[in-house]
Amino acid sequence: MTDYRTPLADIKFTLRSIVDFDGLAALEGFEHSDPDLVDGLLDEAARFFEQVVAPTNRDGDTFGSQRNDDGSVTAAPGLKEAYRLYVEAGWGGVGFPEEYGGGNFPWTLSLAIQEMLTSANMAFSLCPLLTQGAIDAIIHHGNEIQRELYLKKMISGEWSGTMNLTEPQAGSDVGALTSKAVPRDDGSWSITGQKIFITWGEHDMADNIIHLVLARTPGSPPGTKGISLFIVPKFLVNADGSLGERNDVTCVSIEHKLGIHASPTCVMGYGDNGGAIGWMVGEENAGMRAMFTMMNMARLSVGLEGLAVSERAYQQALEYSHERLQGRAPGAEKGESSPIVDHPDIQRTLLDMKSCIDAMRGLCYRNAEALDHASHGKDADDRERGSQLAALLTPLSKAWCTDLGVELTSAGVQVHGGMGFIEETGAAQHFRDARITPIYEGTNGIQAIDLVGRKLPMSGGAVIAAHLDSIAATLGRAEKVDELAPVATHLAAALAATKEATEWLLAAGASDPRDTLAGATDYLSMLATTTGGQILADAAMASIDSGDTDQARDKAVLARFFATHRLARVPGLLAGVESGISDLSIGRSGILAN
Repeated sequence: MTDYRTPLADIKFTLRSIVDFDGLAALEGFEHSDPDLVDGLLDEAARFFEQVVAPTNRDGDTFGSQRNDDGSVTAAPGLKEAYRLYVEAGWGGVGFPEEYGGGNFPWTLSLAIQEMLTSANMAFSLCPLLTQGAIDAIIHHGNEIQRELYLKKMISGEWSGTMNLTEPQAGSDVGALTSKAVPRDDGSWSITGQKIFITWGEHDMADNIIHLVLARTPGSPPGTKGISLFIVPKFLVNADGSLGERNDVTCVSIEHKLGIHASPTCVMGYGDNGGAIGWMVGEENAGMRAMFTMMNMARLSVGLEGLAVSERAYQQALEYSHERLQGRAPGAEKGESSPIVDHPDIQRTLLDMKSCIDAMRGLCYRNAEALDHASHGKDADDRERGSQLAALLTPLSKAWCTDLGVELTSAGVQVHGGMGFIEETGAAQHFRDARITPIYEGTNGIQAIDLVGRKLPMSGGAVIAAHLDSIAATLGRAEKVDELAPVATHLAAALAATKEATEWLLAAGASDPRDTLAGATDYLSMLATTTGGQILADAAMASIDSGDTDQARDKAVLARFFATHRLARVPGLLAGVESGISDLSIGRSGILAN
């Protein structure tokens, strides 16, 4: 089974019961987001991505995108037509400003639609994902001429966008890049250099590709302080918005990858024939600030990829478990083979997948909700709270959801048994596609470093304290619900351990930051898992309050299962957080020495 069915009920429930979407719709600028209109958009989006995009997933993986001898790239079969229909439907503009042709809906709604797109075909979804990051950078850092010249065509999807950060010698150390930008007499810049790992850097789906390129200007200081950002279009754009001549931008090669075969990952050459023409975005040497505008949006979207691919893998595993007859389950008639879903271990695996998926969805959507408050909050305090909460949640969304994405898609293969290892079933593709996500947009180790190094100390620790207080409030309500007794027990233990770890890290960071960095990954797992437990407890209580007995039963089961199988592990991570740098340093001079 390779079809995709949008989990519409789960998406709508999350928007209304885990996220306060009605509260978002009351914010200035979002008033048109009434429930009937939003439900209609979600229904139509589900139909579109199921019928138009999902069928391209298999051929995209099998055939991939192809680089031609002239440096052009031909998209995998079916993708160019799917992209044309995607542009015509306007799905890429849902969350962007109306003045540039967008729908001006909350980003939370846009993220829900993005989930459908990504589940339908993750490799295909990366093109709109990179475009939205480039759009966001131009909105926040471009000048009015740049916004007028590029945004409408990018928001419509007629033009796509990329982020050009990584270079062969630099990797994640962006400050080591060497691409150069030299001023020209007309105010533009001549860009030279090579970039690697550029997703959808060249293709034939859009009329133009707007590359956002990091480079150094003459005399710039070393490291990240000397980096500027430039718009470098594939085709130069005339003052009236029409396309001009081809820029000196070339796809040198495309990578042969473990997964996401339909997405061309390009090595891009700039200025091989005299210099690519670019225009600076924002101020000179302020490229990192603009880059992080792109990166932070992209990090949430990558976290969503972990959720979206897990959802598709779960759907396939669940269907297979009902079809596959093997062994005799307890209580079955003698001589009969049972569907494997009747075996307790398969039930355990599937419930683990489903409970984690619901927790991931709640986390990503709450992250988007915080971004909406940051941009459209009712007052300065609301906007500041939203900005700080989004900053705290983003490394959790990106790292935890992508780590789980790899784990859960692997579990999907396991449900299929030996057939999961056979490409024809399609289960292996989800696992292969998911594997890039913990690496994308700053590896998950970098996310953990960001969490403990930058996010925990925000406002003197007040931001993380407020988040932990919100979990404690959920715990207080759950303790009064009989059906959630195991949830309350394990959430209390997880919260206590996470609080202790937080206090230890804040103290350790002041004395020896190496101790903080050594425990960062375990801490991110603790905080994210505890937050996931809060989300599932909130979901169960919302369902009980709604009076929907079937939904309340199911949400309570998921909350209890997650509590006993995931939350229960959190206190065990505390020792890893507090172990510090000592053994790592000894290992570096001994076991890890060359």
